[in-house]
Amino acid sequence: MSERPIQFYFRGAIQTIQGPAPTRTVLQYLREDLQQTGTKEGCAEGDCGACTVVIGELTGDDGNEALRLRAVNACIQFLPALDGKALFTVEDLASGEQLHPVQQALVDRHGSQCGFCTPGFAMSLFALYENQDTCPERDEIDHTLSGNLCRCTGYRPIVDAARDAYALPRQPIDRLPVIAALKELRKLPPLDYAGAGRQSHSPRTLVELAELRARLPEARIVAGGTDVGLWVTKLGRDLGEIIQIGAVAELKRIQIGPKRLEIGAGATLTDAFAALVAFEPQWGELARRFASTPVKNAGTLGGNVANGSPIGDSMPALIALGARVVLHRLGTEREMPLEDFYLDYQKTALQPGEFVRGLLLDAPADALIRHFRAYKVAKRLDQDISAVAAGLAVHVDNEGIVRRARLAFGGMAGTPKRAESAEAALLGRPWSPDSVRLAMTALREDFSPFSDVRATQAYRLSVAANLLQRFWLETSPDGGQAVRLGALAPISPEGRA
Repeated sequence: MSERPIQFYFRGAIQTIQGPAPTRTVLQYLREDLQQTGTKEGCAEGDCGACTVVIGELTGDDGNEALRLRAVNACIQFLPALDGKALFTVEDLASGEQLHPVQQALVDRHGSQCGFCTPGFAMSLFALYENQDTCPERDEIDHTLSGNLCRCTGYRPIVDAARDAYALPRQPIDRLPVIAALKELRKLPPLDYAGAGRQSHSPRTLVELAELRARLPEARIVAGGTDVGLWVTKLGRDLGEIIQIGAVAELKRIQIGPKRLEIGAGATLTDAFAALVAFEPQWGELARRFASTPVKNAGTLGGNVANGSPIGDSMPALIALGARVVLHRLGTEREMPLEDFYLDYQKTALQPGEFVRGLLLDAPADALIRHFRAYKVAKRLDQDISAVAAGLAVHVDNEGIVRRARLAFGGMAGTPKRAESAEAALLGRPWSPDSVRLAMTALREDFSPFSDVRATQAYRLSVAANLLQRFWLETSPDGGQAVRLGALAPISPEGRA
């Protein structure tokens, strides 16, 4: 690949960036280089949403292109991630003196006090407005705003503004010039960018990526940057040479069938979770609570898996379903059970020159009945790091006897790990309270968790055991019906005592 500058669509034209370091963030570029200060800096770690911008990219093949718009956090997106895409900021919403409908609704509903967070809210609502023609339900609005924090207004007027925007005269952006510009950018060669003495490569094919990885085995692979971005903004780390994989089409591919689901390592969490929920509906709660919408729009499932964090929320559920990881090196691939991929804290089975190509999940191949749940226990409902995450699956026969069990936990050890003693306590026994109590006790043989600021060792052990009991309550016909507080309708004033 020959060197060229970063090119992207912005403010009605194709823009060029040459010179800044490849780890310079989109937020720094906007505020410091362009003096476009409508986008705010808050946490600089993808948590508060003050820096939210919207990225547009082409989907579909030649002649059938469409524009997809998604909100992301500018504070942890590196500049090379813009290449070949479109960027929209809060300054782009108004047309002359006429406010965009989401802006007008925020004004009318008094959805701002100090105003610092407001540009981020406006951009998240802008993406929702552009992607959905009719007013969404409250739950979807809440999910859209899960990555935007407000400390002074409160969310009621902001949610009301989201609804009101749809009642105003429809004012979507003109997509045709954006699509035309992005089609021109598609014709450029792959990005090979140098700036401030650092190199960043952005291959577009699996072959190009494999060759780069074999030649540069020590280079840092960056997918969505939702974790690696913090290494730069918070820890001040020098990442050295970078391989950006966001342009590799093969890694974004998702194939779902009645018997198998294959998810490319570069598929965003948003897309991967949609496929997982379609394949196994009980993924729904974890998909809802896994990070915020902007983080899911940028981060990848492959990145979450390859990162190997013991508190990565996806891994226990994937392990419980028997997921296999596909590793690639120069055209040669090997598969292994996901639980075998993790060797020690932050240490994986990747060999030099190898990278994660994707994940495979198979539907049950026998007549056994599978019960599955994925749980996340944290101090907040949205956008919080787990104290304990669990993926629990048992397969029972027609007599209710447990024939297979896969119980996996995060936050309980240095790696995501199966509870083998607890599994053994269930095998060959009825799926019953007595069997579950044996498994709950056996968890102490499987784990000796650490204590940290999120939870003590005793709390983690207690929670893990309680999740097993909850699992039985939700899946056993004898367990009664478990009811969550959030599912209860409010009592009308007339019905109160």
